[in-house]
Amino acid sequence: MAFVAIVLGGCGSASEPSPPTGVDGLEIPTPGLTASDFVPRIDNRWLPLVPGTEWVYQATSSEGEETITVTVLDETRKIGGVTATVVHDVVTDADGELVEDTFDWFAQDTAGNVWYLGEATTEYDDGETSTEGSWEAGVDGAEAGLAMAAEPRIGDGYKMEYLRGEAEDQAAVLGLDATATVPFGSFDGLLETEDTTPLEPGLVEHKLYAEGTGLIREETVEGGDEVVVLVSFTQK
Repeated sequence: MAFVAIVLGGCGSASEPSPPTGVDGLEIPTPGLTASDFVPRIDNRWLPLVPGTEWVYQATSSEGEETITVTVLDETRKIGGVTATVVHDVVTDADGELVEDTFDWFAQDTAGNVWYLGEATTEYDDGETSTEGSWEAGVDGAEAGLAMAAEPRIGDGYKMEYLRGEAEDQAAVLGLDATATVPFGSFDGLLETEDTTPLEPGLVEHKLYAEGTGLIREETVEGGDEVVVLVSFTQK
């Protein structure tokens, strides 16, 4: 689920990474894994990933309910030449059983853009485990993806991750003035994105981000019925 589905799972393949159809590509080149291109702290206003920060979400769908706990750890991981911030996602079902356990890696460049550098994920299902969907930038053709631009613009489209046939999520900025109420509170001036993947062409998600908080709501508008809402948020 990679930071409350910052990315989507899927199957299939695409010939080349590309922005969503019908929007302009974001003019931010994918960075090389060079330490001098990045800064130690992720303080992007739409996606602040400060160690000690924790989000708790409730996910509801026709298949049941899940709790998603996302914690920014006081740990780092070297991805190529970049020191990445480690984010831990834990998904449990309504009975408290572990569904997914993921470590995500993010880094912010000198311009303030946050990059997604990969994940190590394990899914649990009836005693079986799977690490499908794990990837790391610079390994086996995988490329860093843009998790959040420093200054999102309506119409921007960008890839959020890329490993052919495994991780090909992409997003488009729909608006900057959405409103929403979730269990944690009411918000306005929200960033709204539409997330898709060529690996699951019928799947479309809309996500809302609040300044200083990050993701507050996610809804599958095509190809499913899941709604994810922010229940609590704590930050050091």
